[in-house]
Amino acid sequence: MANFGDLFQTGDWKGEKHVPVIHCPEKVKAGEAFEIKVSIGDAIPHPNTQEHHIVWIKLYFFGEGSKFPVELARFNFSVHGEDGAFTEPAGLTKAKLSKSGKIYAVSYCNIHGLWQNNVDITVE
Repeated sequence: MANFGDLFQTGDWKGEKHVPVIHCPEKVKAGEAFEIKVSIGDAIPHPNTQEHHIVWIKLYFFGEGSKFPVELARFNFSVHGEDGAFTEPAGLTKAKLSKSGKIYAVSYCNIHGLWQNNVDITVE
């Protein structure tokens, strides 16, 4: 059996429609709120049907010198064509950080499994 971490897939979001795209500043000021947007399918649209859809996206922060990451936000997409309604796989949150680190995004496609991406963030 594989380790859980081995189940995550990644790639260049410009060529792979499942990779979460993290939109946030590269540098922020300590203790000041900033926006983090995460989305799927920015360059290549991801299908959003009952048969093929993104179920959820989670955001984590892993600070330099920290032992564990902390969950910043989770976005669940609950409707995929029922009664003609659809949710798009994107979420927006605000965060405040006191140290530099990495922001991770993890998403789950009902057909293609787990996907991840990360960006460095510097706190000044």
